[in-house]
Amino acid sequence: MEPDATLLKQCWFLAGPTAVGKTESSLLLAERLDAEVLSLDSMAIYREMDIGTAKPGKDEQARVPHHLIDLIDPHEEFSTAEYIKVAWETAADVAARGHVPLFVGGTGLYLRSLLRGVFEGPEADWNYRRQLEAREAEEPGVLHRMLAEVDPVLAKRLHPNDQRRIIRGLEVYHLTGESLSSLQQQAARSPEDRSPNVFWLHPDRDWLYERIDRRVDQMIAKGLVDEVRRLLQRTPPASRTAMQGLGYKEMVDHLEGRASLDEAVEQIKTRTRQFAKRQHTWFRNLEECQEIKVTAKRSPSDLVDELLQRGVQS
Repeated sequence: MEPDATLLKQCWFLAGPTAVGKTESSLLLAERLDAEVLSLDSMAIYREMDIGTAKPGKDEQARVPHHLIDLIDPHEEFSTAEYIKVAWETAADVAARGHVPLFVGGTGLYLRSLLRGVFEGPEADWNYRRQLEAREAEEPGVLHRMLAEVDPVLAKRLHPNDQRRIIRGLEVYHLTGESLSSLQQQAARSPEDRSPNVFWLHPDRDWLYERIDRRVDQMIAKGLVDEVRRLLQRTPPASRTAMQGLGYKEMVDHLEGRASLDEAVEQIKTRTRQFAKRQHTWFRNLEECQEIKVTAKRSPSDLVDELLQRGVQS
């Protein structure tokens, strides 16, 4: 389903890079708004993947109702369109019960699709996809360079290893002669139908990088290695999409002998910092997103006070 403008305007959105402190701020904001939290995280949809995804814990989920977490098993696939459908159904239910739907997370594609709508695009051309996959296997990185030539806006948003979305961008251009980013823009909602309450937490870079490093160390201490080991041993096996997630891919390399534990941990920290940069790009490029500055001196309570001052409450 696609929401009407009334439902969209009832929703609040709190985005931000990984490790910025979205969870604690969202709990305080939800309590102040009488809201329920809807996860905006493409990895939190997987069951059995708790530590590496930094899901809200049981106490946090008991404090405020949470939705869109643990939707599928690790071997299953779940498209953006499927997420959007379930998200709007859930938001409608939350609103019907008299509460505010509060979307919280860092997946830029999910956020953009919720705010602007989903561009379905042409059906898949599987022969063309296989040709692209074969070319990438022969020349790693070539598809991202090809995408940069025909859709530089999309290429800038996507990591060179995000092969699935890169191929989709090339496929849409191949089939339509237009870039996916421009077609998405054409399908976007008009400004008067957009939510007024879309915010992103913009932290000081050095402060965020320190928090990222601490979070990765905490994940290791909590048992990330064992979590990934269980995923490798499960039947049916976890999907490639699930195991490409930050923290999981690097631990697989460690467990399969391609990296020491220390090397894997450093890779997670480095790639998480790179991921945070890409998240910044997503949020900056969405004109609906209002920036909330985050520093070491600002408490979650301070941030929530500003959110409520700047927000439009119905």
